[in-house]
Amino acid sequence: MKQKTLMLYSSVDGQTLKICNQLKEVFKQHDQDLDLQAIDDFDKDITKYDKLVIGASIRYGVHNKSVIDFINHHKTQLDAMKTAFFSVNLVARKPEKNAPDTNPYVIKFFKTIDWKPTVVEVFAGKLDYKKYGFFDRTMIRFIMWMTKGPTDPSVQIEYTNWDRVTAFGKRLTEL
Repeated sequence: MKQKTLMLYSSVDGQTLKICNQLKEVFKQHDQDLDLQAIDDFDKDITKYDKLVIGASIRYGVHNKSVIDFINHHKTQLDAMKTAFFSVNLVARKPEKNAPDTNPYVIKFFKTIDWKPTVVEVFAGKLDYKKYGFFDRTMIRFIMWMTKGPTDPSVQIEYTNWDRVTAFGKRLTEL
């Protein structure tokens, strides 16, 4: 009998969803079932699944509150199954901050919740100034200036390492 995996995501600008879709392709290539859904829209019973994956992006240093609420609400069920969590953030563009134990946002996230997933990963996101509204563009440019990143408002850079995403997907299929 095939294992059934649920993948929930929280994405602000779409890069986390893009990563989830790549992971879904990996599952498909390994003939495994995967249901993909936005965490805000999910209202089913998670115990119908063998594995659960949560992907969440960062905005201004924090993951979406709905991710934390979901984890806190389903902690007992999560602790009884194979789980994975991945974070998508621009800090992970730096080699010294692209692992779960070196990424400040992932470290901070797990200090604020009482959950230990089976697997944790972090991926660099995408910087697309033209896609942001005035406030977000200004704030993200300031953050990038502080962290010695690109500040040209015409810049669009996809930092995501797709080979790492695929390798993570293979690892998830083996859970």
